[in-house]
Amino acid sequence: MVRDPADALDLLDPVLGHQIVNTLGWRSLRPLQEAAVGPLLGGEDALLLAPTAGGKTEAAVFPLLTRMNRHGWKGTSVLYVCPLKALLNNLHPRLRTYAQWLGRSVELWHGDVTTPRRRRILTDRPDIVLTTPESLESMLVSTHVDHRAFFSGLHAVVVDEVHAFAGDDRGWHLLAVLERLSRVCGRPLQRVGLSATVGNPGELLSWLQGAGQGRRPGRVVAPDAGPPALAPSADIELDYVGSVSNAATVIAALHRGEKRLVFCESRRAVEELGEQLRLKGVTTFLSHASLSVAERRRAEEAFAEARDCVIVSTSTLELGIDVGDLDRVIQLDAPATVASFLQRLGRTGRRQGSTRNCLFLALDEAGLLSAAALLLQWSRGWVEPVVAPPEPRHLAAQQLLALCLQEHRVGENLWQEWWGGIGSFGPGVAPVVRHLVEQGFLDQDGGLLFIGPEAERRYGHRHFMNLTAVFTAPPEFTVFHGRSEIGRTDPDLLTEEITGPRKLLLAGRSWLVTYIDWRRRRCFVEPADEGGRARWTGFGAERVSSFSLTRAARDVLLGEDPPVHLTKRAVARLIQARETHVHTVHPGGTLITRLADGDVRWWTWAGHRANATLAASLPAAVTPQRRFAGHWIRLRDDLSPALWQSAVADTASGLCLPDVDGRAVRGLKFSEALPVRLAEATLAERTADAAGARAVLTEPVRWTFLHHE
Repeated sequence: MVRDPADALDLLDPVLGHQIVNTLGWRSLRPLQEAAVGPLLGGEDALLLAPTAGGKTEAAVFPLLTRMNRHGWKGTSVLYVCPLKALLNNLHPRLRTYAQWLGRSVELWHGDVTTPRRRRILTDRPDIVLTTPESLESMLVSTHVDHRAFFSGLHAVVVDEVHAFAGDDRGWHLLAVLERLSRVCGRPLQRVGLSATVGNPGELLSWLQGAGQGRRPGRVVAPDAGPPALAPSADIELDYVGSVSNAATVIAALHRGEKRLVFCESRRAVEELGEQLRLKGVTTFLSHASLSVAERRRAEEAFAEARDCVIVSTSTLELGIDVGDLDRVIQLDAPATVASFLQRLGRTGRRQGSTRNCLFLALDEAGLLSAAALLLQWSRGWVEPVVAPPEPRHLAAQQLLALCLQEHRVGENLWQEWWGGIGSFGPGVAPVVRHLVEQGFLDQDGGLLFIGPEAERRYGHRHFMNLTAVFTAPPEFTVFHGRSEIGRTDPDLLTEEITGPRKLLLAGRSWLVTYIDWRRRRCFVEPADEGGRARWTGFGAERVSSFSLTRAARDVLLGEDPPVHLTKRAVARLIQARETHVHTVHPGGTLITRLADGDVRWWTWAGHRANATLAASLPAAVTPQRRFAGHWIRLRDDLSPALWQSAVADTASGLCLPDVDGRAVRGLKFSEALPVRLAEATLAERTADAAGARAVLTEPVRWTFLHHE
């Protein structure tokens, strides 16, 4: 263990140490950077934990550059993987500078990199490649890339914002691609994950190690990571404003002269707030996934250089993209998780003498309750565990097809070796392989598997590009002003019947639609005054309330306030909410009530997934429609205590998985490559919360009706 800060610097390459002291002006490394030097130089896998701007990138890169020089690594020896292209673009100049100190090179490889640039990279392999998992997959399956030669010198992989991968299917995709890369280069790869605070760091490290778990040494490096409890110096305020227009009024009036970053939970809210702020004369920039790359880049560059301005964003700016010297973070309603809030809070307080801060502006009662619940859980030191989605069978199908593209032919009994049995990529995939062969996605001959006609038909367009994208994207129309792309919009806004001119709201401005090219899915616009509308629908992940945050909302309704500053408006609205919900919460357990319209509801306050599990597991007590929300389940109108006791007793033999709407299966990418029963089972397992459901079933139930006739 390195005990003296000087010892850590001495362990790094002497040239690198000299540049750190004399060029960066650092007298010593930060605690995380000191603690990471020993394990990473020793070749261990590691998870590096620190708040935003905690120096995680340098903690990983400085030791790996030292290893690179010390062991004479040649060619592309380190991959630096990020979830966002914008984050890669932001990191590139900094990492290129560090590498050049040692005569090494760094290049970008993602969807926006030009073909001539890619050709140069393939000819003269850089030492470090900054990329995304999807771009790695594309390199492995491309006929233009000799992947065995290109990755022959690979030794280490850094996964930035690893928690952002691990919680969804991109994480499984990343792990599967890393296992394939390890087999291609013929050696286990050192894996280094960078993450903000998570609730289960040890499990996240084990997940990142993949097939190497238990075979390779690994450790969590987190010298500064205590529980994320309420920091005395943090300036957190919760206000109730009631509408987007009122939020714009508050933002325009407060903190003038400061650089403010506002997070919204939908693209539509970003657009509406952006327009309102501009109408009030506030210098405003926007960022969300449906804006063009050029539009987002202009906003980020302008915001980095401006002072008295606001940038309004979805979660696209939550991760570590540098937006300059930020003064304040503002949040409309609440993010979905405490982890997201910590990321956003960490964008502030970086200047010496400044404090971390966040102003919450609730748009309605539900937003106020969600924000109060989240802040209450944060003050308790709780952060969500990062849990990979169960049973990624659809990705196993995708990976089998991608492997056959990569290798051209794969032994029908050898494919399992490519993934080392991680997750759902082991023997349990055999039914998926049979289905792929039976349906023509794969052909089988002489003990070998190869791409079949159905895979060519479904995915072969543009060199199988659709096969490397893990998520299903809804169809959108690209919006142009002249030759300049502004972004993309939902086709419903172009097809619905309206009276008067058709106007869109995009990039915070209203546009008049002048021409629609239906065949090429394009529309052309001219600037308009007000009146534009924004909308996006599709197959994106539905925001669902967790058991812990829903229970925290119940605690708020029972009288517990988060220990932050509540404005008079917030206090008054919370009092009103508590009066409204006086018959839905009880400190001693759950409640069953009959509403004025005759509905019988069980107030579980357990979250969507737990309630979906309970609704499926209590068929004798729940309405046939299985209606439920995050805090209640609708029960049968004729429910009696005896029937209730009998239904609960039936759950002793086990809980049931939630029902799956057949239409929802279509939102599961590659579901068509699975047998229907396996696709439905995958979705059902992902919408269940057995632990939360069992917790509810152990609690007392109070009845506030039962008027028998």
